Amino acid sequence: PVEISDGSRLIKAAGQACYAAFGSGVRSMNSDAAKYLDNIKSSGHGSVMEHATYSFLSYGAPRSKTHEEVRHRAGFAFSQLSQRYVDGKVLRFVERTEFAADPELHSEFEARIDANAATYERTAQRLIAVKSADAAFQVMAPRDRRKMVNQAARDILPNETETFLVMTGNVRAWRHYFEMRASEHADTAIRACAVEIFRCLVEFEPMLFGDHELYQLPDGTYAIRGGYNKV
Repeated sequence: PVEISDGSRLIKAAGQACYAAFGSGVRSMNSDAAKYLDNIKSSGHGSVMEHATYSFLSYGAPRSKTHEEVRHRAGFAFSQLSQRYVDGKVLRFVERTEFAADPELHSEFEARIDANAATYERTAQRLIAVKSADAAFQVMAPRDRRKMVNQAARDILPNETETFLVMTGNVRAWRHYFEMRASEHADTAIRACAVEIFRCLVEFEPMLFGDHELYQLPDGTYAIRGGYNKV
């Protein structure tokens, strides 16, 4: 009669399956799910946490951030914007908060991205002009010609270039992600994103993520600590 979230119910059932603990008198009821899941975490039985997965779309993010995130291989799946198929018509850049807070750095950022965008387009147009003399290039479909140009021109784009990233991870993987990326020692841009993902997950799955503590740092940003690490 007690409703719990889909993820918590799935993980709880997976844990009970390990001991055939479904019969009367031996099974753990949903009313005791928080205690049951806390016992799993405190015991370090992290494998059952791998059954439930959650997906997030990250946009307005610089490639410097996603370059770090896609290193989390175990338990994660990633789908990222392809700059071979997306050309400069939708080219955007992301400014770090440290640059935005200082007029001089902000001015340099604006000048830099304008120059980068112009160089990218100029390079792409030059590549089209050079390759147009190639008979093989001329018979290609327009999409394939642009892809060939984009894959060369993208090499000059900086880490400030915006990208989209869909991240899917299981509970165990997300917990490790928070340990690494929401630590006060993590890069501030990555930490800010990790904290927002944590806010979502702890609201939706408090029994799976509520053992972590969100706290504020002296600079006003937030970090996460505590919890049953390495579950």
